[in-house]
Amino acid sequence: MKTAKAVLSAALSFPAAVFAAAPLPPPPAPPRPPAVALPAPPPPQPAGRAIGEAGPHGKAILGLSAVERTDFATGRVEFVNVETPEGGLGPIFNDVSCVACHFQGGVGGASRIFVTRFGRITNGVFDPLTALGGPLLQRRAIATSVLETIPGEANVVARRLTTPLFGAGLLEAIPDAVLVAGAAVAKPDGVKGRVAMVKDVVSGTMRVGRFGWKAQEATLQAFSADAYLNEMGVTGRFFPQENAPNGNHTLLVGTDRVLDPEDALAVGATKSDSDLAADFMRLLAPVPPLPGAAPGSPGAAVFREMGCVVCHVPSLKTGPSPIAALANKPVGLYSDLLLHDMGKLGDGIAQPPATMTEMRTAPLWGLRLRDRYLHDGRASSLDAAILAHDGEAKIARDRYAKLTLAKRNALMVFLSSL
Repeated sequence: MKTAKAVLSAALSFPAAVFAAAPLPPPPAPPRPPAVALPAPPPPQPAGRAIGEAGPHGKAILGLSAVERTDFATGRVEFVNVETPEGGLGPIFNDVSCVACHFQGGVGGASRIFVTRFGRITNGVFDPLTALGGPLLQRRAIATSVLETIPGEANVVARRLTTPLFGAGLLEAIPDAVLVAGAAVAKPDGVKGRVAMVKDVVSGTMRVGRFGWKAQEATLQAFSADAYLNEMGVTGRFFPQENAPNGNHTLLVGTDRVLDPEDALAVGATKSDSDLAADFMRLLAPVPPLPGAAPGSPGAAVFREMGCVVCHVPSLKTGPSPIAALANKPVGLYSDLLLHDMGKLGDGIAQPPATMTEMRTAPLWGLRLRDRYLHDGRASSLDAAILAHDGEAKIARDRYAKLTLAKRNALMVFLSSL
C-alpha cells in the first residue's frame, strides 16, 4: 500500500505529463492599487503543491472517537489518492485527486488553482449552455480527441479559486434554522442576505446550501460526489451521468470505457470513495486564530466599526450531531453563509438559486493561510480585496476607504491573524 506522501507526490506530478489540457482564459484585470501605503503582508506560503504534505494544518478535529479517527485516516488516504482512467477518471476532468487542488497550509486547504465557468447572457438572462458542456469547463482530458473548449456562444467566462475545507464539518453541523434566522434579521447599510435553498441529492430534501462560492451544496457528501464527477470525471450513485465534451455524447464512445457508476459501492461496503473523502472533510479541524484576532483587539474593533460583522458574522453554533466533537460547538467562521448581491464583484454566472451577482459570504477563518483573495483571486492583498467589494458591501467598503492609516493597520493585523 502506498504511503500518503507517495500518493500525494504522484497526484502532483501525474496529470501534466500524461493528459492534454485546454488553454486557460486570461485572468481578470488587477484591482486598483491601495489608497495608502500599508505594512508588508506576512510572507506567502512556499510555492509548489508539496506544501500540503508539510503544512501544519489538515489534522483531525479534537475529541473524535477511535472509530472516527479511523474514518478520518481512511478518508485522508482517499483524499490524496490519484484517480486513473482505468478507475474512472475522465474522459474530461480538471485534476486527478482532491489534494491536487486542496493543499495550501495542509491537506484540505485552499490553493491558487481555479476552475473556469462560462455561459451566455442574453437580455439579462443567463444561459448555462448545458447542451454545449456548460457551465463548468473540464480543461483536461485523457485524450486530445475529447478535449473540451469554451464554446464560441459563451459571452461570459469566470474563474473561481479553490476554497479551503478546514473546519468543513462544523459548517455542515450548523442547523438550517440558524441560517434561516440569520437571514431574517434586519440589517443596516442596505445589507440583505438570503439562504440558498438547494435540493440535497443525498437526502432528496430541500436544505440550506453552504458549500461553494454560490452556496450550491448543503452537505459534504453531496459536495464530495459533485466534485468527483465535475472535477475528476468520476460518476457515482448521486451523479451517474457522465460529462460529455462540450455536450457531445458521441465522443464518449471509445474513451469512456469504465461502466457507470464508476464510484460504486463495493459488495458489502457502506461507503464509496466519495463518501470516504466526505468523512475526511467532515472531521478536518479548523485553523485556530492567532492572538491578534482576539475579539478585544484593536483590529476586531475596527472590523465591527466598519460593519463587516453584518455579513462576516464572527461566530455561529452547531446543533446536535452524531459526532460529539461537532455537536453544540461555537464556530468562529466569520460568515453568515448567506447569498448577498455583490454588484460588480459578482462573477456573472447564475447558479440557481444564486443569481449572476450573488455570492456566498466567504468564511474568513484561516485567512492567513491564503495569498490570493476574492472568488477569482484578483486581489493579491487584503486591502485590494476590501476595496473591490461592491453591492451590499459598498457602504462598508467606503468606510474602509476613509479609515486612518493606524486603523487600517490594526485591521490588517486582525485579518492576518484569522
